[in-house]
Amino acid sequence: MSHCYSLGMAFNKGKILGKRPRYIEKVVGHRSILGTPNGLLINGKADGKTDKPMFTMKLGKTYRFRICNVGLKDSINVRIQGHNMKIVELEGSHTVQNVYDSLDVHLGQCYSVLVKADQKPKDYYLVASTRFTKKDITTTTVIRYDGGKGPASPELPPAPVGWPWSLNQFRSIRWNLTASAARPNPQGSYHYGKINITRTFRLVMDSGSTVGGKRRFAVNGVSHTDGETPLKLAEYFGVVDKVFKYDIMRDEPLANVTNTIVAPNVINATFRNFVEIIFENHDKSVQSWHLSGYSFFAVAIEPGRWSPDQRKKYNLIDAVSRHTIQVYPNSWAAIMTTLDNAGMWNLRSVSLERQYLGEQLYLSVLSPERSLRDEYTIPPNELLCGIVKNLPMPPSPVLLNSFAAVPGQIGLEPAVVNG
Repeated sequence: MSHCYSLGMAFNKGKILGKRPRYIEKVVGHRSILGTPNGLLINGKADGKTDKPMFTMKLGKTYRFRICNVGLKDSINVRIQGHNMKIVELEGSHTVQNVYDSLDVHLGQCYSVLVKADQKPKDYYLVASTRFTKKDITTTTVIRYDGGKGPASPELPPAPVGWPWSLNQFRSIRWNLTASAARPNPQGSYHYGKINITRTFRLVMDSGSTVGGKRRFAVNGVSHTDGETPLKLAEYFGVVDKVFKYDIMRDEPLANVTNTIVAPNVINATFRNFVEIIFENHDKSVQSWHLSGYSFFAVAIEPGRWSPDQRKKYNLIDAVSRHTIQVYPNSWAAIMTTLDNAGMWNLRSVSLERQYLGEQLYLSVLSPERSLRDEYTIPPNELLCGIVKNLPMPPSPVLLNSFAAVPGQIGLEPAVVNG
């Protein structure tokens, strides 16, 4: 059986919840940063010290719980009174089935764990609490054994202390190479450790700055902002020069950033390149980053500053394929991926305040062939806005032979059988 639950946060007695993103952007833009949350929510409910259980288990059965951190700001630790959790999945990838008594879940991340109902039949608390915050906030919900008698113990299991424990958890979670459909093979990126790196992006984040009297967050000195014309529509209609410029951000950070640039931040990436992205966190808080459109291999997280010599610390065998990665204070994280999905893809901080105030960018991955094989056209009923609102639709892409050879890819030809 499976149970799924999400962990969120309530700020300012709920006054911000339900508001539109532009409202939140206005609030954090004038008030510096979001304050301390008033509480944690489990499946939308606050502290569950009540007789009514959220989940019920039968003695001897094993249950799958999927845990997701859908909060706005903080990392969360999860544990269950008297029970261990066996991790089996992380963001769509099967993992080596290690057992944990608690689990750190960072912003935007999801885990699947197996919990065996092998304890005395009664109530137990599932506990969630914030991590790496000045004030720890804890919430609970009740797990009840079917037919069990007795309340949950008021003594809650403690959360781990410090981020080195969390770093060791990251290092212990490995990709299960014997599970799922695809196996490591010479042709795919499952042998990612043997692929030559084509391009390296080293992205540095700090504690933010003030631009025009408002709080901004930046990556390598560039703080992203959205214009009236969506970036992908500008590319599709061929009006990029009127909307944004490519590569205003350098692949490497400048030694000294004196002025933060506020502009659309778009990297002109190359289709099917194998790239390495380094996230370097110069701030005092844990950050979390998400890449849309791709899964990547999270090969390392280490304290200090990154340098090419740090590659010897990479896990080049069984790093988990995922799409969100945490970066601890004054530390760096490294990911690798193949840019084989054409489109305009967002790379962003999962922290809401940082994201809306500029800590994000876009990877423009254009196929050299304008082909439906690589990227679909936009729907004919797509709503247009900005400077493309009244422009005629561009010609439709052609559908190339799916067996045609592509540079950097093995070409396939239909087999001919004689007789």
